[in-house]
Amino acid sequence: MATWIIETITASGYLGIFLLMLLEAVFPPIPSELIIPFAGFSAAQGKLSFAGVILAASLGSVAGMVPWYLAGRWFGLGRVRALADRYGRWFTLNADEIDLATGIFHRFGPWIVLFGRLFPIIRTLISVPAGLARMPVALFFGASLVGILAWNTLLAGAGFILAEHYELVESWLDPLTLVVLLAVLALYAYRLATWRPSRRAER
Repeated sequence: MATWIIETITASGYLGIFLLMLLEAVFPPIPSELIIPFAGFSAAQGKLSFAGVILAASLGSVAGMVPWYLAGRWFGLGRVRALADRYGRWFTLNADEIDLATGIFHRFGPWIVLFGRLFPIIRTLISVPAGLARMPVALFFGASLVGILAWNTLLAGAGFILAEHYELVESWLDPLTLVVLLAVLALYAYRLATWRPSRRAER
């Protein structure tokens, strides 16, 4: 995957970065931790501008999160609660827990969205509950953009500073990405095993 990412950025520049980050936002297994450091390295070589890398990467991330957010708003909380009562084990949430999570999201949504952008997989999925909770569009995009800009600047800066040793970023971040992925899978397996129906479904 790393070779394909490097070839795409080398051949297509800012457009390649935009499209890769768009895919990363829609399809979690494509990691920004591989995309942006190489783009920062290209900026250090003078092939791209540092500001252009940040802009292209951030626009791609924003474009990629829109479908997930709109899907959450369109599908609606009522449908999700009904599905949770029927197929909740595979959601690992029942309707009562969805109501609880929605309440938490209403209170702390901007912070959840902002910090969720810093973690693989979560950065993609966090747009769905934001849509379900009907988080105001301006607030959702504002919080998302702050998190996206911070993370993209950090990764691009690391690639820029390390220059031809940018692969060191990959060697550090790859294991961390794997740890997050394994933690998410372990949590899903635990929730799958301990799931219980909501009080309404039990009646």
